[in-house]
Amino acid sequence: MMDAKEKNWLFSIFPNEGFVDLGLYQYGWEQCEPLHSYGPHARNHYLFHYVISGTGRLQSTDSQGVTTEYQIRSGQGFLIYPKQVNTYFADRDHPWEYVWLEFDGLRAKEALELAGLTMDQPIYRSGARDLSAELMNEMLYIARHSDQSPLHLIGHLYLFMDYLTRSSASRRMMQSGKIRDFYIREAISFVEQNFQNNITVENIAGFCNLNRSYFGKIFRDAMGKSPQEFLISYRMTKAAELLKLTDLTIGDISNAVGYPSQLHFSRAFKNVYQVSPRQWRTEHKLSK
Repeated sequence: MMDAKEKNWLFSIFPNEGFVDLGLYQYGWEQCEPLHSYGPHARNHYLFHYVISGTGRLQSTDSQGVTTEYQIRSGQGFLIYPKQVNTYFADRDHPWEYVWLEFDGLRAKEALELAGLTMDQPIYRSGARDLSAELMNEMLYIARHSDQSPLHLIGHLYLFMDYLTRSSASRRMMQSGKIRDFYIREAISFVEQNFQNNITVENIAGFCNLNRSYFGKIFRDAMGKSPQEFLISYRMTKAAELLKLTDLTIGDISNAVGYPSQLHFSRAFKNVYQVSPRQWRTEHKLSK
């Protein structure tokens, strides 16, 4: 049991800094009360729990909408996908103690697939006890050190992902050199170099010399989001950087990330960050 200074839980919200490849959202630790439950609920991002001690149950819907119940014990974990409805319960006699991370990003789906974790196979089982111990330690470190800088915590998130993929008993070997990966890299590179211009999904697909519908399918399969969703997310991340680091007007930033209409930009930004660009700047602007 960890020393939580008389609390049986820790909870922190990560100051979203726009980490595109891998980003944190919330994280915490809890020693649950007997029969403590959460749900039914659906998250906006990936959520991974590692059970330190005790046992509990997870009820989770799979990719076909079928609900399955899993019994989970110490040394195991469970993954919840974005938009996946789930409920979990602590045991009556041996309630679980767990640590959890909510995360997302361009590399999240790829890493989780390497670990063999999917909507249909959400249970983590260790195939290497020493590595799973390091996995737990990295998660606990993040939960206990919310006062550290965002870059510091993101570094430990990458270490968590490394231990997750290497320790999982259902780990899959990485397949390199697939033509799909080449197209995805080309598409991302095109967005990085042209996001400030009036580009469309058709432009990206055309750059890759692919049919739009086929391109959309392989992109979503690889990245977990559509090309349009990725383009918007990338633009809003760049907009947040400009809001935080510069004195450019909202209109100038709107143009700089490919939105000639400031109104359309503000709507898109609020859809991603839940606040207006002006309010986000007020809360996050770095003082000189």
